[in-house]
Amino acid sequence: MGLTGYAWASLQGLVNGLNYSDVIGEGGGGDKPADGARDILLVGLDSRTDMQGNPLSPELLAQLRAGESDGELNTDTLILVHIPNDGSKAVALSLPRDSYVDIPGYGKHKINSAYARAMLQARKDLQAQGVTDPKELDVKANQAGARLLISTIQELTGSTIDNYAAINLLGFSDITKAVGGVDVCLKNNVDDDYSGANFTKGQHTISGVEALEFVRQRHGLPRGDLDRVVRQQVFMAGMARKVLSAGTLTDPSKLNALVDAIKKSVVLNQNWDIFNFAQQMKGLTGGQLEFRTIPVDNVEYRTPNDGVAVKVDPAKVKAFVQALAGPQAGADGAPAQQQPPKPDESHKDTTVDVRNASDRTGLAASVSKQLVDKGFTAGDTDNASSRKTTVIWVPSGGEAAGQAVADALGTKATVQEDKSVPKGHVKVYLGSDYQPSAGASSGTGAAQAPPAQQQAAPPSTPTGPGTDDQPITADGVPCVN
Repeated sequence: MGLTGYAWASLQGLVNGLNYSDVIGEGGGGDKPADGARDILLVGLDSRTDMQGNPLSPELLAQLRAGESDGELNTDTLILVHIPNDGSKAVALSLPRDSYVDIPGYGKHKINSAYARAMLQARKDLQAQGVTDPKELDVKANQAGARLLISTIQELTGSTIDNYAAINLLGFSDITKAVGGVDVCLKNNVDDDYSGANFTKGQHTISGVEALEFVRQRHGLPRGDLDRVVRQQVFMAGMARKVLSAGTLTDPSKLNALVDAIKKSVVLNQNWDIFNFAQQMKGLTGGQLEFRTIPVDNVEYRTPNDGVAVKVDPAKVKAFVQALAGPQAGADGAPAQQQPPKPDESHKDTTVDVRNASDRTGLAASVSKQLVDKGFTAGDTDNASSRKTTVIWVPSGGEAAGQAVADALGTKATVQEDKSVPKGHVKVYLGSDYQPSAGASSGTGAAQAPPAQQQAAPPSTPTGPGTDDQPITADGVPCVN
């Protein structure tokens, strides 16, 4: 009770101290978006100021290895997060920063320049109108940049952005420290002079400047920016896993540090009820968070005026986003598509915790998703010590619920009572003998889409994580380039 009350009070303090900006309008931040899901745009800004417009000191910039600024504020990281209204799962879509797209009012350019183009134009217009206060110029110019970026992404993906959150270099560094670092894994040694990334092969727990170096490296990677996107995805997945499962929200010192870091470094769209949103997301576990990348046609496309960029086909991107998000009733005036059958409501009181004790990456996440689709309530997912046989543990008197889970998975696993399992829960340990039932995921981190979604999926693209490669989830620590 004490921890819960403390967490609530801290979150209330966070809400009262956040930085908000009018970039979406009155429609943003509603309780439950009318289209059935919330689409959030997460933006990483290559900014040399804090979120109040105060310049970072030369000493701090040197510590962050920010490098030389070209005078423009670019968006180095763009992630579109799609979350159904019930908060049961989430898909995070990365948009490579050099994607060559239509920017409304400016023609075709790299997507990471949209923010800067509108910001610089707004600053000129405001100065022409007689505005001289530096902070007023900064706030209003940044609002204009965010609005154009939102419009650009909405046009590219066909999604309606409900919420917006931006973070700068300093904020990213501070937040990673506040959560106690994030676990990542590399396939090979790296030593990059441009980003400062210098890591050995294998697993590391990184925070602060090291975290910035990890997510910013692109030189020396086999696929350049696309591998940087993967780095960002595994880092975000690791951070989500840390916050969701490591007790961050019930540790007073960690929570205080996290709140302070967010207050000084994150900007949200006006009217976003972040406290209510956090309540909606309380059932989300690492296994229900999946990272993908939009399909790309050419990673070395030579543009007429912007150098080498990433060529994307808007039609493929829209189809890909729609397939992942699922049909939306009334979208573009079209009739609602047929929805998949509703899950069996009789299982909703059974919460299933899943542990991956096999050698297959992402198996716990895919099995948890399968059980949710069949009406069970998602518990937490995690890895466990390797075992050969699958077992289902239940509390005293819970054999019927355990057998229902076994039947849903199509497994003949033994159902056993165990005093450590809470009432109303079932705990599944997936051994190396586990074989998915027909139509279920094979354990690569993503359950199969319903037939209607499979038909809507675009043709596979020749390259790009999250398209041909397996999706990344917050369940486990995959090794990457």
